[in-house]
Amino acid sequence: MSLEIKIILVLIFLVIILFALWRRAASHRDQIAFQKSSLSSKYGKMSEQFMPFLKDFPFDPQNFRFIGSPIDGVQFDDDKIVLIEFKTNSSQMTERQRRIAELVFQKKVFFEEHRID
Repeated sequence: MSLEIKIILVLIFLVIILFALWRRAASHRDQIAFQKSSLSSKYGKMSEQFMPFLKDFPFDPQNFRFIGSPIDGVQFDDDKIVLIEFKTNSSQMTERQRRIAELVFQKKVFFEEHRID
């Protein structure tokens, strides 16, 4: 086998190894990004359970009822009812949460009693 063919085979082998290493690193990077996002989501879900008990919460936490989805909860005061969505850091409301807020601002919130006999 000539020297040129050996060099070409070695180069092809190196390219294959580098490509495999690059793919492995990319997969690892994607996995870390997913874990970070998942951890952030878990932190948000956990912290919203405790938000009503923080000193900056402007209402009586005894009157807060946690729902979880699509909003975090409802605050029942003597003179008003407040739908509450807690957010941490730079998290944003979902499209569904924005739609709920829009319906509240448009005064399209109602109370109905349904009886079952």
